[in-house]
Amino acid sequence: MSTRGPAFAALGDADLAAWDRAAAWLEEKLPDSPRKAERIHWLTVPVLLWLRREVERSARRPLMAGLSAPQGSGKSTLVALLVPLLEQFGIRAVALSIDDFYLRREDQLRLAAEHPGNRYLEHRGYPGTHDVALGVRTLEALREGRDVELPCYDKSAHGGRGDRSEQTRPVKGRFDLVLLEGWMLGFSPVHPAPSGLEVINEKLAGYAAWHRLLDVMVCLRARDPAFVLRWRTEAEDAARASGRPALSPAEIDDYVRRFLPAYEHFGRTVDFQRQLTLTLDADRIP
Repeated sequence: MSTRGPAFAALGDADLAAWDRAAAWLEEKLPDSPRKAERIHWLTVPVLLWLRREVERSARRPLMAGLSAPQGSGKSTLVALLVPLLEQFGIRAVALSIDDFYLRREDQLRLAAEHPGNRYLEHRGYPGTHDVALGVRTLEALREGRDVELPCYDKSAHGGRGDRSEQTRPVKGRFDLVLLEGWMLGFSPVHPAPSGLEVINEKLAGYAAWHRLLDVMVCLRARDPAFVLRWRTEAEDAARASGRPALSPAEIDDYVRRFLPAYEHFGRTVDFQRQLTLTLDADRIP
């Protein structure tokens, strides 16, 4: 195994002392697992140092960054590691998810009623099921360094269908980095619109309001879209093993296959001038 991994070249003149320092912290924090060293050196540290470099190159604070990665790829875990690591290098960071901008339950039901038979808008998840305006207001407030009450979404509400939580997450002051993560972040409309996805393609156009607020993008792609089904199954198995509610295999299959067309038609449209793109194998490693 090459210690630095295939992402090393994307960093150019990497700070090797910082690399080793971050890797040592991750080695201590992460539990032993297959390919742990590769997860550290091929994924987490390269993303960390790329973001650090982009912050240092930016004349404005905060740097607004996106993380686009498939469902089940480990993006939430990655973000949870990046924030404290960045702070060790003097970078004050805050992370949020596009999931927290999902429509309120009553608005989601109204959307589904307006598009009867459209399985993509029946439940939360797809473009069109987010409160884009709320996302814009939140991101603009963070960019301007204002105190913000970040919205939270309760995915367990209404039997797992979810709803906006009454609780919020207060953050104060100006950050050096704002990191927004999401499975479809950066997706853009295509022409002509894919058959059966015409409404989704149209609604994707509205998300340009989020993309305009982002300076840089980290894009993680699955080498094979079928990996998403495997990753979701593993996540549900882990939830079931820990005693938490979990989807059945049939429910997982139905859920993921609803999203595969989005990856197929829109997944390659993520394209920012300042972008780090890594392709993940079946084990979620570049």
